[in-house]
Amino acid sequence: MATISPFPGAKGTETTPVANRPVAPQSDVQPRAPRDPRLDFYRGIAMFIILCAHIPGNRWTGWIPARFGFSDATEIFVFCSGMASAIAFGGTFGRQGWLMGSARVLFRCWQVFWAHIGLFVFIATTMAALDLYGSFDKSYIASLNLRPFFENPVPQLVGLMTLSYVPNYFDILPMYLVVLALMPLMMGLERIGIWAVASASVGIWLLANPYMIGLGPNGLSLSAEPWSSREWFFNPFGWQLLFFTGFAFMKGWLPAPPVSRVLIVVAATYLVLLAPFGSWKVFLWVEAWSPDLADLIRPTWKQTAEWREKTDFGLLRFGHFLSLAYLGWVIAGEGGRRLIASGQSTVARVWAVLLSLITKVGQQSLAVFVFSMALARLLGFAMDLTDRSILTTAFFNLTGFGLIIGCAYIAAWFKSHPWKTKR
Repeated sequence: MATISPFPGAKGTETTPVANRPVAPQSDVQPRAPRDPRLDFYRGIAMFIILCAHIPGNRWTGWIPARFGFSDATEIFVFCSGMASAIAFGGTFGRQGWLMGSARVLFRCWQVFWAHIGLFVFIATTMAALDLYGSFDKSYIASLNLRPFFENPVPQLVGLMTLSYVPNYFDILPMYLVVLALMPLMMGLERIGIWAVASASVGIWLLANPYMIGLGPNGLSLSAEPWSSREWFFNPFGWQLLFFTGFAFMKGWLPAPPVSRVLIVVAATYLVLLAPFGSWKVFLWVEAWSPDLADLIRPTWKQTAEWREKTDFGLLRFGHFLSLAYLGWVIAGEGGRRLIASGQSTVARVWAVLLSLITKVGQQSLAVFVFSMALARLLGFAMDLTDRSILTTAFFNLTGFGLIIGCAYIAAWFKSHPWKTKR
């Protein structure tokens, strides 16, 4: 059986004909390629990090990847979503044509849109209930900057449904939806040539980051609220570059990079040397160790703000994530063989269980993401009722981990359509 790599294109299963066996008529429907364990593993890791990052006042957020460099779990989610889309949607475009492939993408956009609306309504209702029936020192509605919605709901409700009102905390799914909507364009350009796809993706990214070509600071973006100039926190026209990079690797448009000691050293050096520029936490460590070195770094920190910007997905963030992705790919090994523990030792058995749980979470990433965003606010509320000690924080984080694992298994159970199975 051919092995799927997260970088080369997905390949079908090779079979050997058996003598004297009737040959079945060929069908246009190809067998579905097996899932790549590396894809689900790293996407599962991202889900756990995203939960930690969205629990208000969580001590553990001090140790997520975003505190040590430019990129964070959002990059993992978007890149892996691009790879997964190449498997899920790319095959439909190849088998059934552009029109049916676009229809399937449109249906997925429909699902993501209502997941976004449902998430907003649930969290807004929950925050309103806490303010209405609780007697707390703070307003939970204000903690998410939802006062404009409750004070003037008519225009904001219209904005919510048209994605012209996208409050912070509710901005990842709209970005993902718009990026998905660009897929039919890219698949149409593929008929011209891969160079056309690359030119379109890079061109759209440059329009979102005009400073790269000397056109000023204001680029292509979408408005997040009608009463200000604030744009979507995750600009889809910038982030689509990362999505289609993952898509291109899995589709086979980009070749797999070689496993090279030189590339490993270059990637690791890039991550280490740029850590003080990409993370305030690391910068403070450098400042405590050498104030003179910190004085040299501080001007560069300010000058590179656009290059490491998160909203429009700056170039330094792109390079930072590609370095992390390359090292993660090398560490996992071909076909993810290094992720799979061998032997019967206690460590191997524990790791096998952990790998299974993480992979399951990665396989159900959309359901887990929506659930975790709602769960994070509830965990934050529960932590507000405690002293937020180290043990209490650990308890709520681990409880959250257990709940999103349970969500993944429940989502997988429903997707299996158990009611169709004969008793």
